[in-house]
Amino acid sequence: MNKTLEQLEKEFQDRIDAGENIEAKNWMPEKYRKTHIRQISQHAHSEIVGMLPEGNWVSRAPSLRRKVALLAKVQDEAGHGLYLYSAAETLGISRDELFEQLNSGKAKYSSIFNYPTLSWADIGAVGWLVDGAAIINQVMLTRTSYGPYARAMVRICKEESFHQRQGYEITMKLAQGTEVQKQMAQDSLNRWWWPSLMMFGPRDEESTHTELSMKWKIKRKSNDELRQQFIDQTVPQAEFLGLTIPDKDLKWNEERGHYDFGPIDWDEFWNVVKGNGPCNKERLNARNKAWDEGQWVREAAMAHAEKKKFKSLKKAI
Repeated sequence: MNKTLEQLEKEFQDRIDAGENIEAKNWMPEKYRKTHIRQISQHAHSEIVGMLPEGNWVSRAPSLRRKVALLAKVQDEAGHGLYLYSAAETLGISRDELFEQLNSGKAKYSSIFNYPTLSWADIGAVGWLVDGAAIINQVMLTRTSYGPYARAMVRICKEESFHQRQGYEITMKLAQGTEVQKQMAQDSLNRWWWPSLMMFGPRDEESTHTELSMKWKIKRKSNDELRQQFIDQTVPQAEFLGLTIPDKDLKWNEERGHYDFGPIDWDEFWNVVKGNGPCNKERLNARNKAWDEGQWVREAAMAHAEKKKFKSLKKAI
């Protein structure tokens, strides 16, 4: 007997409520599928575009050790993108379609990567703050309801945690160095603090996806809860470094058990999201240039795969 849509949706929600994972071959509402394609692809695009501001400093890192470490980090980010694109493909969308959406500007990626890395200290700030914010978002996703996404996040979180420690160590060396180096670290913190807070997305009341994402356990905490967690975790780290968070309203609230903080410039956030940030056009131009110049590599790889397939068939005959 064929089940009605209402019955299928109830059984689906019952599985979610019971804490079961949804797998690629399970029935799911179309909106659940599309929501995951949007979220996973946005995450994958962020990993790939996020290589650009860091890759900009590989050849200019201050020592061989720093070059090797940064190069390894950029390579990790490429791997994260591949895990996530693979997870998205299980939902019935092709890799080529995902790249087309990114290169055309139709798909979004994290607004943080539309800011420039102006000094070596920015590489420390990106690791400490940006990867630190990403971990808070991503640890939650290891328990997200869609199995392929949750499993991809386990390895990603382990590597991102290492990246965060790497960035904090860079910032610590600068903060404990000369007065000029400490000022470099402070300048980077001043520029990256507020964009890092914006990484968690709009305020809960302005988020069009939060309610449904919480119901389907795609997310376990809201944007504002995650943002508060990041602030509470990061302020003591800055104090240990002897650096000052650029927020005159920041103070510990004993009653709440959290830090109170000043207003975020949401006009800036939406302006960057809409494609008007400092590096939006530069990032998309770089991605399209890489796509066009890599055409011969993709064609060669496909030709090689076809050749291997033909040889295997010939042996089987």
